[in-house]
Amino acid sequence: MTPLTRLVEQGKVLENVPLGPLTTYKSGGPARYLAEIDDIESLRALIATGVTASHPLLVLGRGSNLVVADAGFAGLVIRLRRSFAETRIEGTAVTAGSAVPLPRLARTCVDQGLRGLEFFVGIPGSVGGAVRQNAGCFGSETKDRLVEARIINLRNGAARTDGPDALELSYRHSNVESDDLIVDATFETERGNAEEGRRKIREIIRWRRDNQPGGTLNAGSVFKNPPDISAGELIDSLGLKGQRVGDVTVSDKHANFFVAGPEATSEDVRGLVDKIKERVLRLSGTILESEIQFVGFRK
Repeated sequence: MTPLTRLVEQGKVLENVPLGPLTTYKSGGPARYLAEIDDIESLRALIATGVTASHPLLVLGRGSNLVVADAGFAGLVIRLRRSFAETRIEGTAVTAGSAVPLPRLARTCVDQGLRGLEFFVGIPGSVGGAVRQNAGCFGSETKDRLVEARIINLRNGAARTDGPDALELSYRHSNVESDDLIVDATFETERGNAEEGRRKIREIIRWRRDNQPGGTLNAGSVFKNPPDISAGELIDSLGLKGQRVGDVTVSDKHANFFVAGPEATSEDVRGLVDKIKERVLRLSGTILESEIQFVGFRK
């Protein structure tokens, strides 16, 4: 019996768990194995078994920037819960677990009279994903407020605490690798008027409702912005709104959002991303880079 099958027998790891329902596109096949981790002690115990050093790994947050292949993911998925979804406030320093949803973090801070993280209400991911991708919107990025992040390497258990410079945070980029797990992150805020913070949050939500295809199956922005123009404006200017593959369409409301219908597959999403990249390159000479993480696909 291998360490992984032993963990399955003990009920500590699940087999063949559907991943589609855990992503915002609601498509994709199952994880061969899935471990739900509630605290740092459980995480270290899992690493100590050696299974994280011998299998393909995927750390799953809110699934808002993820497309899983229709065939699924033939490795070990780690999903963080409980203590990883907690927030601690000490003065103006806010430490949030990797699994804390960004909109919740924004509202928690404002309710405590802390300002500076309101922009997170416009991002559907979690704290771990925000650090890994230096998420941002409305002129603010994660690096602007990040003090430090605690990280554990899933292969060898090595721990480190890095600030924005050590993480090499830049536009939608960090040096956090796929086998690194962000435990939590500490942000600096400032005291401010709670009602003004709530007003700013309402403004962000209103803008998103007016300019983005809310209430649909999508993964937010599909492409990173190239220099000097937004990806949405570029795609729109080339007349590519409404392009589709299968049941996935370039949104008529915002061209950097690809909306999935009820019959959409993950292959449809991947196909449309590839199609728009090819069209944009051919028509404008611009190479678009995807923000979406594609998992389990053949290269």
